[in-house]
Amino acid sequence: MNGEVVPIVIVGAGPTGLTAATLLAGYGIESLVLERWEGVFPQPRAVHLDGEIRRILTRLGVGADFDAITRAALGLRLVDRKMRVLAQFDRDPAGGRNGYPEANLFDQPELEAILRANLVRHPQVRLRGNVEVIRLVEEADCVRVDFTDRITGAVEAVRARYVLGCDGANSLVRTAIGAHMRDLKFEQRWLVIDITTTAELDQWEGVHQVCDPVRAATYMRIGKTRYRWEFRLRPGEAAADYPDIARLHPLIRPWTADTAADDLELVRVAEYTFRAQLADRWRQRRIFILGDAAHLTPPFIGQGMGAGLRDAANLTWKLAGVLRGELSDSVLDSYESERKPHARAMIRLAKLMGTTMTDGGEFGNRLRRLLAPHLHRVPGLTGLVTSGETPRLHRSELIAPDRLYRTSAGRLVPNPTLEDGRRLDDHIADRFAIITSTTPSPQHRALIEQRGAALVVSHPGTDLHHWLRRTHSGAVLIRPDGTVLRGARTLSALFAALPRRREQVWSSLPTAPIATDIELDVRIEYGDGRLVP
Repeated sequence: MNGEVVPIVIVGAGPTGLTAATLLAGYGIESLVLERWEGVFPQPRAVHLDGEIRRILTRLGVGADFDAITRAALGLRLVDRKMRVLAQFDRDPAGGRNGYPEANLFDQPELEAILRANLVRHPQVRLRGNVEVIRLVEEADCVRVDFTDRITGAVEAVRARYVLGCDGANSLVRTAIGAHMRDLKFEQRWLVIDITTTAELDQWEGVHQVCDPVRAATYMRIGKTRYRWEFRLRPGEAAADYPDIARLHPLIRPWTADTAADDLELVRVAEYTFRAQLADRWRQRRIFILGDAAHLTPPFIGQGMGAGLRDAANLTWKLAGVLRGELSDSVLDSYESERKPHARAMIRLAKLMGTTMTDGGEFGNRLRRLLAPHLHRVPGLTGLVTSGETPRLHRSELIAPDRLYRTSAGRLVPNPTLEDGRRLDDHIADRFAIITSTTPSPQHRALIEQRGAALVVSHPGTDLHHWLRRTHSGAVLIRPDGTVLRGARTLSALFAALPRRREQVWSSLPTAPIATDIELDVRIEYGDGRLVP
């Protein structure tokens, strides 16, 4: 491969790297994925993703395959050390604002196998395993990526217009750009246990959180026969103290009850140190970091893997526009300015949950027993726990809230079922779109058609119409990643914000090869190159 030039090199073929490669392929952008391992890393790690990430899987074309391996959790239950229920937050397994269940439990190796198998549909992606990236060298108009074939020992090189570092917590790419992980003051050692059994444990089909500073724990069923437990390790304890079912059985007996130890098969037991960290910068010219290379989230809200997929969804459509000459390179700065505050907010929420579960000693236990049964009465708390809506993205070159319409800009558009029976994402995925609550005039329709825009009209009484009213917007402009770029009171006001010179208005962005009768290619630019509504 020495001397070859490719548009994108992706370092790492975990969920984040595979998602980035597949999304780029949908935009017609070629990529080369370099992975240290030959196949899927066999150990289970992530076990949860929310409805927002489930929407991304549909965009990748693997939604049905994922549904075959997942279970929808019924919500979150907080219990004390004696397994008495302190509080319970129920979720509708049929789904909410994102159109899918908001707590999906699964086995990560199975998901990665699905993502890899899906690559055969995308000839734009080449995946090469058993290679170790050893060096990145920035050149005038590209990045040279040096790597070693782990079988032959041969050193090779490839040049890329851009490099995406999806290579995990010990990221070489992060080191190469001189970025450093900043400690957000959280570190705990936990024992992670995966067990398979055909016996029915007869437990509530949601996530159980044991709130106890002495032995905090988590339990969940992640498959038909697969179960996950996590226990906080005490000082002096290690995974080696729990080598087999016999030693683990006292820990898990509150859930296994009369199930014999011989009926439980240990898949793995491992020690993990849960940390909260955030890289101080995510880009150096043509090199970006994504996923665990950029942020580490404690697992208490199940957002670690999902944060990486959000990174990929945010960055790939912007890279596609730049590579095709339709967007300025400056818009790539919006990746960090949008995603970094969002990742920080999710890490803080995970820290809060972890602290609530594990801190305070005996006084904390008494306080939890007193307050937890009344948490459902706290205004907005149940919705925060169960809705699946994450924080808005901060203002950037590609998010333009104004003083009146801040409630929609930067938020992910919901994914309701429309009148034709399809979900909103089926109409607008990977494209810009205009959603309006009023019937466009013939002139507006002609202008939208002329500019290649997808148009969705919401009618009174529909979920989408109610959403527009709640966000004080009569019309919104949606980005290809589903984020609201801008809202306006009327469709005319949205158009009034556009420059009048057509040569500066909407030029084409690539459209994904997905069967649809709607296409939208948008660029909105003032003379100084700023993308605005």
